[in-house]
Amino acid sequence: MVSKSQRPADLAREHGLSAQAVRNYESDGVLPAAPRTASGYRVYTPDHAAALRAFLALIPAYGHGPARTIMRAVVRGDTDAALRAVDEGHALLLRDRETLDQVEIAIAVLGEITPQKRITLQIGELAHRLGVTPATLRTWERAGILTPQRDRSHQRIFAEDDIRDAQLAHLLRRGGYRLDHIATVTAQIRAAGGAGLLKDSVIAWRERLTARGRAMLTAAARVEDYLSRPPQVPSPRRP
Repeated sequence: MVSKSQRPADLAREHGLSAQAVRNYESDGVLPAAPRTASGYRVYTPDHAAALRAFLALIPAYGHGPARTIMRAVVRGDTDAALRAVDEGHALLLRDRETLDQVEIAIAVLGEITPQKRITLQIGELAHRLGVTPATLRTWERAGILTPQRDRSHQRIFAEDDIRDAQLAHLLRRGGYRLDHIATVTAQIRAAGGAGLLKDSVIAWRERLTARGRAMLTAAARVEDYLSRPPQVPSPRRP
């Protein structure tokens, strides 16, 4: 099938890109290699336009790095490698959804935790308060759940936020949650500056995950459109 040839600027215009960006994408392997005219000009076809649409749709769905991995595999005909990268992206989205679910549970659990006065505890004191062993607290620290400071004698000192995280970990562990999941939750709480601020960001967080999921659907349609196109032979012209 013969198709009308296109210039880099023709492909770029649809997406508000520069012609050089299109040439860079070709050099990067996310677009098929373009044949050249006798005078050295690149000749693009609707296949290249479909590949560019697919790649640009993959970016908001999977991120720049995975999008390059997926589209390079598609272009070189390694569909299995492309789909494996797609599967990894979906698995990551699922893990993010599970983490968000756990954060929402954690916020509810934190509502049951009595705020601590301005106190600090040593490891034995905190272990006694929770009814666990010091070894358990050290395990939680190694997992990234707890981040206590050290005093001059290198003894662990647990401040209010540390005590809160330990109480949360204790409750979530009793609920069957894994250490790596709990570590993710406590890291999110620390990064947000507390459960109250984290609660305010949960709605926006879920909206971002929904947007990623929908972007994946759009990207899948664009990639399928590229894969299902019949081979095209350009009719060379000088731009």
